[in-house]
This record gives sequence, structure tokens and C-alpha cells, in this order.
Amino acid sequence: MQVAPSPSSTVPTPSDAARGVESVEDLTARLAATGYVGDDSLATTVWLALRMGRPLLLEGEPGTGKTSLAEAIATSLELPIVRLQCYEGIDATQALYDWDFPRQILHLRALEAAGGASAEEAEQGLYDERFLLARPVLAALQQAPAVLLVDEVDRADDEFEAFLLEVLSTYQVTIPELGTVTAAVPPVVVLTSNRTRDLHDALKRRCLYHWIDHPGLEREVQIVRSRAPEVAEALARQVVVAVQRLRDGAGLLKPPGVAETLDWARALQMLGTTDLDLESAARTVGALVKYREDADRVRTALDRMLAA
Repeated sequence: MQVAPSPSSTVPTPSDAARGVESVEDLTARLAATGYVGDDSLATTVWLALRMGRPLLLEGEPGTGKTSLAEAIATSLELPIVRLQCYEGIDATQALYDWDFPRQILHLRALEAAGGASAEEAEQGLYDERFLLARPVLAALQQAPAVLLVDEVDRADDEFEAFLLEVLSTYQVTIPELGTVTAAVPPVVVLTSNRTRDLHDALKRRCLYHWIDHPGLEREVQIVRSRAPEVAEALARQVVVAVQRLRDGAGLLKPPGVAETLDWARALQMLGTTDLDLESAARTVGALVKYREDADRVRTALDRMLAA
């Protein structure tokens, strides 16, 4: 951890997080090696975000691979990933740091028993770095170079967005008792949003943006073959064709994402299914959809599809 004496510390120049990644094609190959299959547009946006030292904002429907992409970026760059899961009511304290109160109390008792420290010395010793509990944002600054994943940022409120904007502008945070902590190397920041609400323009302007949609037929087949190679190619294609038709025309409350496609393909393979049939599909529908109404709609739609 790099601790500066005051908030006026110099902000580090964004480093080349893509060092060694020579081109968009190189990055695409690295991501594919982790099992992540994306299109050229997405790979270009990621590469530019890395080269320019800018946060990457990914929006899209749940299950389109936003979180998986952040994990693939970390793996491809051989960097640790630090995840901040956002939720309603999250505040800056829960993202930054806390103090280890039980250890502080033990420290005070030890000083009392020794009888060798003044009240002022004891108070100063309470706020030593060894008692600091780093939450995800601070941990990412300390561990940099690292990937900081701010997941589902749309679930947080306006105040938390303002806090994130400040951190992403300076890559430093101030701890009153210790000073200003500045990242030696700015982390690679990936923010994801399911667009349950619109994010503020100020935060969006700070980032490079990409909307991730559900993949097309061939790319989703490629994803299943890459992430679940144990599934036969013919079965993988049948599953993806069925899922894509269900997404588009079954009127589901919660259309399945790529993660559910993978789960369904694996479940069918584990049952020894070689060709998608109504009986196997009905037995494994819980891997694909999570609402009773959707399960009924899927069975009805699959009955029509497989009959055709």
C-alpha cells in the first residue's frame, strides 16, 4: 500500500494495463483461451479501455456474460480480481474500509496489562494499518495492478455513484487516521449494470461503454462448445437453437441467459442425452428457467418445436 501524507498527493498516471497485448486480435485470442467468446466490437472496446486506462461500463440483460468478461480479462492479463457486489443501501464505508474493533480492544487490554503506554499513545496505536480491514475498493488500490469488478452498479443509489466517480477520477481514497491511499498502478475497472435504472451521465462519461446483447446462434454454439466441451456438438446446437427460439417467442418472464444455456446443455449431457427430446427437456427444465410459469411455457413451446 502506498500511503501519501495528504489528499493533495499526485495522482498516478494510468499505466498501460494492456502491456504485452499487442492488438485487438491478440486480446480476442487471450479471452478465447479463458473460454470467453466475444465479438470484434466487444474486444475492441475492452482493448481500448485497457490502452486508454479508462473504466469499462458493461450493460445488458442478466446472463449475457458481463461478469464473466471481467473474470476473463483478469485471467487473460494474469491479474487478481477484486469484486464489489453492489446492492440497495450500499455506502462508501462498505466499499472502502473498516476497523477491526475486536483486535483494537485486545490491543488496548494488552497495553493496560503492560501499563507502559499513555492514553495518547494508546489512541494512536488503535489506528495502525494492522487493524485496517480493506473492503473491495481499497483492496483493489492496494493490490494494483488488479481488476476491480463493480458488479450491478445500477442497484446502488446516487450517492454511491458519486463516490465511485470520485474514486475513478483519482484512484485514491483518504483514510482520516492514516492519510491518502493512492494506487501505485491504477486498477483495471469494470462496472456492470443490468439497467434496472439509468446511471448518471457523469459516471458514464468517465467510462468506455458497451452494451452486451444475447449472442447470435453461431456464437452461442461456440460458447457452449468452448465452456462445456464435454457436450456433443449436435446436442449443443440443438440446445442453443431451442434456447434462442424460447428467448424470442415464448413470452418468458425471465428469458434464459448464456449461463442457463450452459447449465441446460450440461444437465442433458449428464443424463446421457444425445438428441434433444421432450422427455429429457421436461426433466431438466429447472436448469433453464426459474419460474413455474416459465417452466410451463417452455414445456408447451418445446412440444411444438420438437414436433415440428
